[in-house]
Amino acid sequence: MRKHRAEARWDKGLKNGEGEVKSATGAFLAKYTFASRFGDSTSGTSPEELIGAAHSGCFSMFLSGLLEKESLTPEYIHTKAVVTLGELDGAPTITKIELNTEVKAEGLDDEKLQQLAQDAKKGCPVSKALNAVPEITLQATLL
Repeated sequence: MRKHRAEARWDKGLKNGEGEVKSATGAFLAKYTFASRFGDSTSGTSPEELIGAAHSGCFSMFLSGLLEKESLTPEYIHTKAVVTLGELDGAPTITKIELNTEVKAEGLDDEKLQQLAQDAKKGCPVSKALNAVPEITLQATLL
């Protein structure tokens, strides 16, 4: 079992405050504000953006492992995630995650890609952790 650590600090009030999130390894440090989460500001990140990064990274690694079990080595897997922060029962809620992946792997056909991509969507640890999200979609494209 491996434990992964990250932390966040928030200063001041909700709308006029600011914070930062960072990993214990020092691999990332990012600022975030109310505006970067709920508004149009691109001056910082958001928890939802970080969830998208985690989900796309986990999905890509998991799919790579599934391809290797089929004796297929991907040249690359590029996955984008769009995380929608909406409202449910009057509270901010992640309402949808859209995964869009492109895979280049010699010997892989589209039917096998679709099957393995769905298996990765169901099986990657971050997908499992996000089971409360009402809708997670996947588009997989073979290059």
